[in-house]
Amino acid sequence: MNITVVGTGYVGLVTGTCLAENGNNVICVDIDENKVNRMKNGEVPIYEPHLDVLFERNIEAGRLNFTTNLIQGLDHAEVIFLALPTPEDEDGSADLKYVLGVAQEIGQHITDYKVIVDKSTVPVGTAEKVEATIAANTSTEFDVVSNPEFLREGFAVDDFLKPERIVVGTSSQRAEEIMHRLYKPFVRSGNPIIFMDEKSAELTKYAANSFLATKITFMNEIANYCQIVGADVDKVRIGMGTDSRIGKRFLFPGIGYGGSCFPKDVKALHKSGQDVNHKFKILDAVVEVNEAQKTILFPQINNHFGGNLKGKTISIWGLAFKPETDDIREAPSLYMIEKLLEAGAKIKAFDPEAMENVKQKLGDKIQFVDNMYEATQNTDALLICTEWSIFRTPNFSKLKAQMNDAVIFDGRNLYDIDEMTEAGFKYTSIGRTAV
Repeated sequence: MNITVVGTGYVGLVTGTCLAENGNNVICVDIDENKVNRMKNGEVPIYEPHLDVLFERNIEAGRLNFTTNLIQGLDHAEVIFLALPTPEDEDGSADLKYVLGVAQEIGQHITDYKVIVDKSTVPVGTAEKVEATIAANTSTEFDVVSNPEFLREGFAVDDFLKPERIVVGTSSQRAEEIMHRLYKPFVRSGNPIIFMDEKSAELTKYAANSFLATKITFMNEIANYCQIVGADVDKVRIGMGTDSRIGKRFLFPGIGYGGSCFPKDVKALHKSGQDVNHKFKILDAVVEVNEAQKTILFPQINNHFGGNLKGKTISIWGLAFKPETDDIREAPSLYMIEKLLEAGAKIKAFDPEAMENVKQKLGDKIQFVDNMYEATQNTDALLICTEWSIFRTPNFSKLKAQMNDAVIFDGRNLYDIDEMTEAGFKYTSIGRTAV
């Protein structure tokens, strides 16, 4: 099939590349001419594991192409995916200006039947707005479909190629048949393509992300309580997770969730409720707890140094909001850095992929180093903000020898408490105490 994807962020680029990998002819459209030229030359503008291999292969095969010309993309495609930003507005709502702006251009330029697919995460009722915007500018027949993505950063390629389920919202039989034909090769193992109405599909994405954010937040509340009463959140987590009704995933406590989806989607669903006089009381608590959780280790760091962090050098391992991505949006590390700098501390930081993005945001406010051990050289404490696999089994003897003091504040509970005590470290984690 001939496909056009408008927008080449995480969702758009993964969508376009994976559709091309399955034999479709794909054009990706973006307004950033420099970015388009880089992609034409084979440069992947984001870090996402395994994407580079598929990207290069499909460019070489001629199935994946890039342009800044939207009309070229419209003329090419039977199906047009909108993978555009829906940034959080000041009131927490999703800003649809990019989606509706492209919808207007589509209406002005299409000359034959198209299926317009909302791939962006959008509030309930967006498909109607997109349809109305296009219809106001054309008499050509078209259908608008809601097809939310469920891609995890760090696993997005596998999630697209081997989806647990595909959700498609449409009231058009013609569009349903086209979307079924497009996605059928991706679900040969029997996982479902779930067809529903557009509004239900739009809400499904928000509901799923908000539930997962709630699950994380609940465990953080349990961890904080464990810290007070002397229980071990790891044992509680295992006891809960073996209950099939609850499941093992998203029960790991830490210093809060971040990224491009959970914070924005929770707030957008909350605001959508307000717009129809429905109060999501649970989401009120989720937002409040997560904001506090991002800096929950700061008081303990500050107390360790007697309330005076001026002149102290803190090493930070991990800047991305999660491992296997360079995404720093709403990353807890940034909130901790802000608090530490305000208190007068100096920071040496290392992350395998996200340092360049943090440099663009913070400039020279903190020091960036080339490896994890250089980050801990002559520092007064280590703070772990992201659970990259390379941080899981460090050389503790080397760490202890090169740090000014053997102190670790672990925001991701990577290490065994008793082993750290035996190794001579003062070790603080989330919701756990030494036996």
